[in-house]
Amino acid sequence: MEIDVRNRQLGVQINNGFAEIWLWAPRARCISIFVNNRYLSDLSARKFGYWYLKTNGLKHGDVYHFEISSLNRDDEAVRRSDPASLWQQQGVHGYATVFDVNSFSWEDDQWQGLPLADYIIYELHTGTFTPNGDFDAIRKKIEYLKKLGITAIEIMPVGQFPGERNWGYDGVFPFATQNSYGGPEGLQQLVNACHENGIAVILDVIYNHVGPEGSYFDTFGPYFTDRYSTPWGKAINFDDADCDPVRHYFIENALMWFRDFHIDALRLDAVHAIKDFSPHHILSEITQHVEQLSKYTGKPYHLIAELDLNDNKYINPNEQCGYGIQAQWVDEFHHTLRVAAGQTKTGYYEDFNGLADLAKSYKDAYVYDGQYSFHRKKKFGKKALGNPGEQFVVFSQNHDQVGNRMLGERTSQLVSFEMLKLLAGAVFCSPYIPLIFMGEEFGATNPFQFFISHTDPALIEAVREGRRKEFSAFHTAEENPDPQSEHTFLNSKVDWNSLSQPSHKMLLDYYQYLIAIRKSNPVFSNLNRENLQAYPFEKQNCLAIERWQGMQRVLCLMNFSEVDQTIQLQQSLNQYQNILNSAAQNWGGKQDFVNITGDNAIILPAETILIFKNENV
Repeated sequence: MEIDVRNRQLGVQINNGFAEIWLWAPRARCISIFVNNRYLSDLSARKFGYWYLKTNGLKHGDVYHFEISSLNRDDEAVRRSDPASLWQQQGVHGYATVFDVNSFSWEDDQWQGLPLADYIIYELHTGTFTPNGDFDAIRKKIEYLKKLGITAIEIMPVGQFPGERNWGYDGVFPFATQNSYGGPEGLQQLVNACHENGIAVILDVIYNHVGPEGSYFDTFGPYFTDRYSTPWGKAINFDDADCDPVRHYFIENALMWFRDFHIDALRLDAVHAIKDFSPHHILSEITQHVEQLSKYTGKPYHLIAELDLNDNKYINPNEQCGYGIQAQWVDEFHHTLRVAAGQTKTGYYEDFNGLADLAKSYKDAYVYDGQYSFHRKKKFGKKALGNPGEQFVVFSQNHDQVGNRMLGERTSQLVSFEMLKLLAGAVFCSPYIPLIFMGEEFGATNPFQFFISHTDPALIEAVREGRRKEFSAFHTAEENPDPQSEHTFLNSKVDWNSLSQPSHKMLLDYYQYLIAIRKSNPVFSNLNRENLQAYPFEKQNCLAIERWQGMQRVLCLMNFSEVDQTIQLQQSLNQYQNILNSAAQNWGGKQDFVNITGDNAIILPAETILIFKNENV
């Protein structure tokens, strides 16, 4: 089927009082649709296993399902929800509810989106970001985020998952917005409100696997392939027999979020786990259709990959034989930053050597770009040549790096208050897109742990056992929190009451100041990683970063050690103005003055970042 970027051709689409229904079910002999538990009509068979119906008997809010008679006449007919359902009010095991995406009155006509270089990302999980845990509660926090300086929120996956407690990566209805969060209209209202306040919205989506409970795709057709496997179950069929309609399904999903929900960017989960050896990779096909949609609407849309391969083929343009994704997360920046801050070198941290590797990541993005990795036991990565800074997203923590610790400890529980300020400064001094994780900005102390709400006892126990084994390299003695327990979920909710404490309010003010520097200084706001030099002082565990834009320069000096250190600079600070001293008393430190000893030497207080600017070069 040819894809029309203007209209969705899967599931139910309402136009001019009529519902058009498209369903791919090559394993069916006959398909009937029932509306509010009453038979409405049979669908007519089309080419390549598609079924179609146009009717005025289906409207917004109706509950519907399909009755599917198998090609094997000995099998009983089964009743199933629509795999492209937009609204699962009854949960993953229930039937679909018709949602007319055009019923919402958008008020964001003036919103033209933001370039990626202007993104300052705030990652959040809808269920734990607020006490109420829904889209409406996020809307009530928009003013807070705006004051902080955030320009884009990134929402963890909202595709319908089992129950009400889940990170979102167990979704089984990729088109349906989680019912307990407020459903599809709640998401539209949130996006509309964000745009009215100048904030872009990134949505995390999963195109590499489907969750283990409530997935009925096998009823309809070969959505999965036995050729490959993923750490989370069956691999999606992107290159095996009958893969074309499966590719169509996920392309339509990406287009829907942009076109019908006005999402600005999609964060594509773990694209390295997408198995596709066809001549035209599914990611490349998605980016090409998104580009077509952008031309049609006149608005920019962005795709950001979570990628664990250090392969810039994913973020290179299609015309350069790349996949055309605009940006990617860089976990290696996080890993080497954490090692510099004293993280124990176990698990995947064992490959990183602190300051030298951190200096390399500031300049090259990838730390491993062809050398041997002891953790992977092979040579790994290639150089990211020609890729500007705006193609990389960096962070000192995110949902994975917090939640995939067995106990889910936030950074605030692992390092000192001074180190928290240094880590934040290290991220915002980079020539990359900065991301912070909800609550990080005020040093939230409660954990963010892994939680689920499955119904199958065997599956629940399998998840428990998997959590015990997965991160044993990080924790050996502690008891793993029960992911099925509601207490684990409630324990992970952001504690906003802590903002009444002076230290938390001080850290929030510090983040706000950092973000203001980032936005107002043209050196920081221009993400040119070519105009950067990094000087590691490995013996002192210190790092100097120099960046420039035209005649303006900034110098960022970081001391990751627990004692004061003297470092010898290559430039004089006579013409530089200090614009940030994380050790100052107004940020909870003890030293307001900058101690320059002459001969371009400076004494850096322990666990401190100093930022200088020079506009008179």
